[in-house]
Amino acid sequence: MHKLFLQVLAALLMSLAFSFFASSRSYDDIVDSGVLKVALYRDFPPFSYMQNGQAKGLDVELAKALAEGMQTRLEILWATPGENTGDDLRQYLWKGSNLHTTDGTRVKADVMLRIPYDKAYAQQRDDTGRLAHELVHMFGPYHQERWQLAFNPKKIEDVPTMAVFQYHPIGVEIDSAPQFFLTTAFGGRLRNNTRSFADLPGAWDAMSKGEVDAVMGMLSQIQWLDSRDPGKGQLATRTYPLFGKQTWELGMAVKDDYRQLAYALEDIMLTALKDGRMAQWASDNGFEYRMPPRYEESR
Repeated sequence: MHKLFLQVLAALLMSLAFSFFASSRSYDDIVDSGVLKVALYRDFPPFSYMQNGQAKGLDVELAKALAEGMQTRLEILWATPGENTGDDLRQYLWKGSNLHTTDGTRVKADVMLRIPYDKAYAQQRDDTGRLAHELVHMFGPYHQERWQLAFNPKKIEDVPTMAVFQYHPIGVEIDSAPQFFLTTAFGGRLRNNTRSFADLPGAWDAMSKGEVDAVMGMLSQIQWLDSRDPGKGQLATRTYPLFGKQTWELGMAVKDDYRQLAYALEDIMLTALKDGRMAQWASDNGFEYRMPPRYEESR
């Protein structure tokens, strides 16, 4: 019995040691390799997109700063959104994607940006009761986002409530929270006036052409669209309590056992946030930076 206990204890200590070195080895391997692989969403202005052959957006600038802070070269893995964020985390962080290779091998990112930073989301359970995201660590909120409505002032004077869209067509991105809300609220009375588009720029273009009288989407995207096509939409100033959660924070994610990497990346991000670079990157990309309230309170 004593011998068996010692064997179990030795195995446990080896397991703990392996876990410790596995978590630190990821950080060391990245530094030794000289490359930081960052997963960014493709075609997602003003955060990560290609323009004239160059990668642009706030997330691109943050990724550059992370690589520079780690004293490595940046390699971007352009991520195509799956059905949900959980699919994206699996595809690009802990399982890997074969979309970036020709031989079928799977490539994993070291870190993925623009991931919801929300305790309830992080603690979600799957059908078996296990943590749905137990293989990833979400950290470092760096931007606060919110839903925003913009309307054509030539067609609508004001939007006191969403009930206005019983009489005016509104454009939204397909499979988004605004689409779900507008097609189900008020007993479905807004459904016939809700027009769905592949993305928010498509909805904005439809408003510019007079095909819809308003759009609803992320504030930062609407500000970016307005900076490129000014005067087409007016931002609504009211909030709509029936819509539910209207603001949320976005951060980063790494594989769960790469905590040393997370600490290093969060320090780099916080420096960029506090010295004003984050706000400048947002301004350079046509929108106003929204600092997570937790940092505002500590300033």
